[in-house]
Amino acid sequence: MKKISLLLFSVLLLFTNCLSDRKTTESTNSTNEIEAMEDSSEKESTVTEINTTESEVTINPISHGTLVLEYKNIVFYIDPVGGAEAFENQKKATLILVTDIHADHLNNETLEAISNDNSKIIVPIAVKEKLTETLKKKASVVSNFQSIDLEIGDTKINIEAIPMYNLREEALKFHTKDRGNGYVLTLGDERVYISGDTEDIPEMRKLKDIDIAFVCMNLPYTMTVESAASAVLDFKPKQVYPYHYRGTKGLSDVGKFKDIVNDANPEIKVIQLDWYPNRDSK
Repeated sequence: MKKISLLLFSVLLLFTNCLSDRKTTESTNSTNEIEAMEDSSEKESTVTEINTTESEVTINPISHGTLVLEYKNIVFYIDPVGGAEAFENQKKATLILVTDIHADHLNNETLEAISNDNSKIIVPIAVKEKLTETLKKKASVVSNFQSIDLEIGDTKINIEAIPMYNLREEALKFHTKDRGNGYVLTLGDERVYISGDTEDIPEMRKLKDIDIAFVCMNLPYTMTVESAASAVLDFKPKQVYPYHYRGTKGLSDVGKFKDIVNDANPEIKVIQLDWYPNRDSK
């Protein structure tokens, strides 16, 4: 009788331990699942924040100061250089904007290669004077503070020429006032600013209602990251893309630019794209 009671007690004890282990395992698994869900939720939240945008403008960095923008049925080529091969994966240009006469902004061979009968070229007068005769026929001059309204298909846009020039005495020789153009593009409800080669000039600081800004920062030709950040904090674009940041001593510290901007105003989204895929800092 004692043997039977002892056996029953052992069986009951074993069953109780198994039940306890199962609850512990289930509790541990449940905790892990909750933590995993929380991690997943955080990741999804981050991804959503990055990917969620109401912008109708698509941005394609090419290299240095060259980019392609798409808005509805319009494809903008900004300062196209690098030959036709630099644009072989891009849609054909509808509008071509050139900011200045320097070789990293103006290249006649590239313009000849990528323009077509329907392409329109927007330039300052100094650039038009350096175009080939064929390209001059496609070019329209827009000087500082002037703007033009265009209707392409059923899409209406406005292009305004903004000054771009140097302020530092030692840099005045690089970009003289009234020679080149920055641009503000009004595309539906969005305003896009392209700085061209400039320092933190008053005309930049006074810009209003800019949704997307492309801001240069390279020495000795344009400005420091500190000056660029200071200007951005004044005109407060919703998004700013550092571009044209290769100087004589390599690539500018765009991470520092982002830190300065976001420490002062975290609502400005600083977005870094890969403008130098080959990391050629020369």
